[in-house]
Amino acid sequence: MTTDSDKNSQNSPSNSGASALTSVDQTTKLSKTPLLDTVNVPADLRKLPESDLRQLADELRSEMIDAVSITGGHLGAGLGVVELTAAIHHVFDTPKDKLIWDVGHQCYPHKILTGRRDRIRTIRQANGLAGFTKRKESEYDPFGAGHSSTSISAGLGMAVARDLKKEDNNVIAVIGDGAMSAGMAYEAMNNAGAMDSRLIVILNDNDMSIAPPVGAMSAYLARLISGGTYRTLRAIAKHIAEKFPKQIEETARRAEEFARGMATGGTLFEELGFYYVGPIDGHNLDHLLPILKNVRDAQEGPILIHVVTQKGKGYAPAEASADKYHGVSKFDVVTGAQAKATPNAPSYTKVFAQRLIQEARLDDRIVAISAAMPSGTGLDVFGKEFPDRTFDVGIAEQHAVTFAAGLAAEGMKPFVAIYSTFLQRAYDQVVHDVAIQGLPVRFAIDRAGLVGADGPTHAGAFDVAYLACLPGMVVMAAADEAELCHMVRTSAAIDDRPSAFRYPRGEGVGIEMPERGEILELGKGRIIREGTKVAILSFGTRLAEASKAADELATLGISTTVADARFAKPLDEDLVSRLAREHEVLITIEEGSKGGFGAIVLQHLASTGAFDVGLKIRTMTLPDTYIDQNKPDVMYEQAGLTATAITQTALQALGNSHAMGEFEKARTLV
Repeated sequence: MTTDSDKNSQNSPSNSGASALTSVDQTTKLSKTPLLDTVNVPADLRKLPESDLRQLADELRSEMIDAVSITGGHLGAGLGVVELTAAIHHVFDTPKDKLIWDVGHQCYPHKILTGRRDRIRTIRQANGLAGFTKRKESEYDPFGAGHSSTSISAGLGMAVARDLKKEDNNVIAVIGDGAMSAGMAYEAMNNAGAMDSRLIVILNDNDMSIAPPVGAMSAYLARLISGGTYRTLRAIAKHIAEKFPKQIEETARRAEEFARGMATGGTLFEELGFYYVGPIDGHNLDHLLPILKNVRDAQEGPILIHVVTQKGKGYAPAEASADKYHGVSKFDVVTGAQAKATPNAPSYTKVFAQRLIQEARLDDRIVAISAAMPSGTGLDVFGKEFPDRTFDVGIAEQHAVTFAAGLAAEGMKPFVAIYSTFLQRAYDQVVHDVAIQGLPVRFAIDRAGLVGADGPTHAGAFDVAYLACLPGMVVMAAADEAELCHMVRTSAAIDDRPSAFRYPRGEGVGIEMPERGEILELGKGRIIREGTKVAILSFGTRLAEASKAADELATLGISTTVADARFAKPLDEDLVSRLAREHEVLITIEEGSKGGFGAIVLQHLASTGAFDVGLKIRTMTLPDTYIDQNKPDVMYEQAGLTATAITQTALQALGNSHAMGEFEKARTLV
């Protein structure tokens, strides 16, 4: 964004409008001695004169573009906060001053400036930097993130802790306008506004959804009202007003807030108890630096600085992209072309979207709901065909679930398409507003299991455990894309209770797809292959690994049954009892935490006395740890949920040391 103020100050070394990169090629125009090489930690940055920060920001932007072109990751959000990041670390005494990045996907420039530049090309890779802020990674990450809208709550907690310990550091929370759509942000602001703790919230408005036009006048007003002179006069006026009757005092206070709100905007934040400053151009260092200094030196309670930025700023392909290159794979720096692998099969997300469209064409009661993830869940495709039946409620999972409950109560068929990790945020609504009332809300749970580069904050590990414990809930897991087709139709047909079906990130197995899904009999699994000695009961897409394990066991002379449970609830008790009765070993396997499908099977078997006849049962789940980012196949190997691990588990349960030796010998030869 280039304002009239920018054009008038193009000779200023800290002006952003004239020198901000519009193409990565312009980085070659930097003829001065590189500054980024001299900055390892923010203390080094604070030694630089303000006149050098423009050049530093340009180098920082170029470094980030180059790094993400190698690793892939979140690009647009970080490009939008380059100047803001440099300014914050220049003005504030981090890490003594606590800087919290909401969500954290915009933290790449922050990581480069806080001693992690030498590892920035490992971001989201195995044994590398996390793609979000992470407390264990650096003292400059005081609060970990991955989900949105938590920064103000955490910041307020830190500010109150500081006050109780009689310390004097600043606490700064940077939150995007998207994250501001979540109720938690307003809950925190309402609480902060009622307290005297000093807290600085920076609203990074990169979607122009909140901000009025910014320019020289708004920057001047923001600087004026954030300065000590204005605040002193305001305090004097408030003190004088206190001498008048309460009615006059309140009228004077409201008049001052109204006048300031009319001049700058921000009335909503003022009503929540924050002192509002802004809006200001977040790419113009001449505007940012003095305001940040004024706010740093203020002794007010909570203050909100409204900063307007451009997502993807400074990199032409990102600026031109509809999503501003929010998340990218590896790409060519010059052209912006991303490396895209040719899929061997359609993704589960795509299959879900296509089959939901198919069902919606036949039933006009079907509606779809997303919590700010239309493209991630495939509902952008659904929305193109059914715009009036598609609802993106913003980052508001709690509202999404109860909104769906209201739709269901009036006879509609709502599908809430949501990542497993994000559904956790709406658990009370799932219990109270959906399950207790028996409302037929359908939960399409994407990203079930391990998700690769996003790591533990986005892993879909817990949904089976937290949904299957609810009375009346139907819980399904698709073994492949054809099964997903069946489960979409089955869920659409369930009219008397809530239901959920889970499926992983990535592409399917390439199985032949049905013309239309079947309506599955509730609580009935299926036998894939018959055997006599070992039974493997799979819940979800580990079925392919279970079949491979059965092949490996067959080479060792061990006959194996493979079954697909399909349902965790209602459980196919007849199938489980039969497998227990007719086999020496029963193994359950799932892409979920302890306390899930395996625990349900164990409880059934314990209640029926299956263990009394000497059954050897093993449950294979995700380990009781958080698994860091890596390639999904490697993560599942670390989790012990591969065909090899299943085979080893079966042989150990059988106590067949000879077969185990033969198996290990064969593995060594391979």
